[in-house]
Amino acid sequence: MDKKQSRMKRALKLRSKIRSLSATRLSIHKTPLHIYAQVISGDGATTIVSASTNQESIKSTLKYTGNVEAAALVGKSIAEKAIAAGVTEVAFDRSGFKYHGRVKALADAAREAGLKF
Repeated sequence: MDKKQSRMKRALKLRSKIRSLSATRLSIHKTPLHIYAQVISGDGATTIVSASTNQESIKSTLKYTGNVEAAALVGKSIAEKAIAAGVTEVAFDRSGFKYHGRVKALADAAREAGLKF
């Protein structure tokens, strides 16, 4: 089993648990250059809000978009947007990525901005 298959297996296990709870989830995806975050409704059909390092408002304030600082900005942004949309509590779907580095920075920034998970 290679690295991507292991990640997908972890993601499947986590998402099945979240789906059984019917919880609104904060889903992330990361690439070497960018990090993306979405708040998805409990039924999994609609994206409520999203944020990423591709957005001009975030990209313009950063020197490089693939680091912990950028992830923290995306976390703060997604939390503010979610709270404005009326979502205060979510389940954290890390998409099989290990809770370390940029993933941890995004989660901590979202918690500090008022999102509960």
